[in-house]
Amino acid sequence: MVSYAGMTAPGRYFEDIQLGEEYESPGRTVTETDIVLFAGLSGDYNVLHTDAEFMKQSIFGERIAHGLLGLAVQAGLFTRATQAYATLAFVGLRWKFKGPIKIGDTIRLRARVVAKKETTKPDRGLITLERKVLNQRGEVVQEGETDLMVERRVG
Repeated sequence: MVSYAGMTAPGRYFEDIQLGEEYESPGRTVTETDIVLFAGLSGDYNVLHTDAEFMKQSIFGERIAHGLLGLAVQAGLFTRATQAYATLAFVGLRWKFKGPIKIGDTIRLRARVVAKKETTKPDRGLITLERKVLNQRGEVVQEGETDLMVERRVG
């Protein structure tokens, strides 16, 4: 168990996470409601996401999800792909948006631990994950690496 400001939560410590571990999440279908709600939350009402008639004439043929919506959904999918880490912070991101996520697409996440690094502080370490977001056809629509600060066992 990991303690956060007096609270206790389960999580895998830095030492429990092995280089090369791979995870795959279940799928999650992106809906029109997701896109509308994300537009309202983010304030991004770009026609790519909000104008069905305009987008019929676009290269995509229909509205597409915000790239950042896909990024946010994959973060949630990661929590469904593996037992929770004892994460202290999300500290870095290198990301590419490779293709559109359309209304009705079902996306899933594949992740792999590609680096582990101890820090100067004995209570934490850095985990780097390679992540790929795939649609229902197996096409990579987003990919990149994320860095997570994870609690270490002390003592």
